[in-house]
Amino acid sequence: MTIEKLLIASHNQGKIREIADLLAPFRIAIVGAAELGLPEPEETGDTFEANAALKAHAGAEASGLAALSDDSGLVVPAIGGDPGIYSARWAGPSRDFDFAMEQVQKALGDKDRAAHFVAVLALAWPGGRVEMFRGEVYGRLTWPPRGDRGFGYDPMFIPDGYSETFGEMDPEKKHRISHRARAFEKLMAAPFLKG
Repeated sequence: MTIEKLLIASHNQGKIREIADLLAPFRIAIVGAAELGLPEPEETGDTFEANAALKAHAGAEASGLAALSDDSGLVVPAIGGDPGIYSARWAGPSRDFDFAMEQVQKALGDKDRAAHFVAVLALAWPGGRVEMFRGEVYGRLTWPPRGDRGFGYDPMFIPDGYSETFGEMDPEKKHRISHRARAFEKLMAAPFLKG
């Protein structure tokens, strides 16, 4: 069951670009949900896995294509794991991640700055089959944010073993070490992407 055309079940252009870059070696035709006029399903799950599966299933059924979705977020143990699965919601309806980072900083105060990003990829086919792939990257938060690369909370996250934030990193370097890259390593080993 090889894939020739794949729906990226997201309206987040930064995420679509990053996923397209990671899939480039497979020469799979990529189409975004917005390009097909598909609505964004409401994320009603209580885990990254549940939300990823929900979005992938909705995309696959609506488009008739295999659909890949990503549910990801920043987990900060010192503030109860928030923003977690609500990472995008912390940015408000206008998706203002400067505001979201300020909210994390206010909630964190002088608490432990350890954090990690989680990405769960769900690949669904019309008819209900779904495969899941999870990746995590650990690090710490910095304030004020640094760098204008990446998206979301990248400018405040420094991965373990590095001195620069994801917002400062060359995208190619980030793609090698990010939570999404780690989930993609598992996806890329799957037999349906070979051949």
